[in-house]
Amino acid sequence: MALLTKGAIMTAFEEMLTEMPFDKITVSSLVKRSGISPNTFYYHYQDKYSLLNEWFGMRLRMIRSDVDEYTDWQNKVRVFFYMCRDNPKIIHHIIDSLSREQLEHYIFGITDVVFLSYVKSKTTCKKITDKKKKEIARFFSYAFIGFFLEFMWNDMKDDIEERVDSLSMIYDGVIEVATR
Repeated sequence: MALLTKGAIMTAFEEMLTEMPFDKITVSSLVKRSGISPNTFYYHYQDKYSLLNEWFGMRLRMIRSDVDEYTDWQNKVRVFFYMCRDNPKIIHHIIDSLSREQLEHYIFGITDVVFLSYVKSKTTCKKITDKKKKEIARFFSYAFIGFFLEFMWNDMKDDIEERVDSLSMIYDGVIEVATR
């Protein structure tokens, strides 16, 4: 029963995200739309931000299940960007409502593990400290945030394949230079 209830909440939430910015969604309108009581909502979620966290987590699991290897970050990024392009209203309604700090938190949630795994896989035969690997991965995450924001500013019309391939070449170059 709990899965059905959470499914109803998630469905209502996603419908509302296509209709309005995240900051305009209220718990009361969400429970009304999903046909549950406020107590039921609060049993599953602390607030609408915890619901957003779960929604992001659900989307991230979808991306991760589409691509098996953490070392293949390029395909994960492609899947993420195509998912954004396929859901422009939802993406704009979330991004326009979140602070820069919140947006960075979500993007780092997507990228930290992926880029660290990628850096580790590319540096297995090189003498490089774990600290340096983490620094490189963090640099990649920051670069990705800029890459993502530019994608958004261009109304998600960029050639995703070309942009990801270009970013991949840059990342490989950074790893090569940083591990000399």
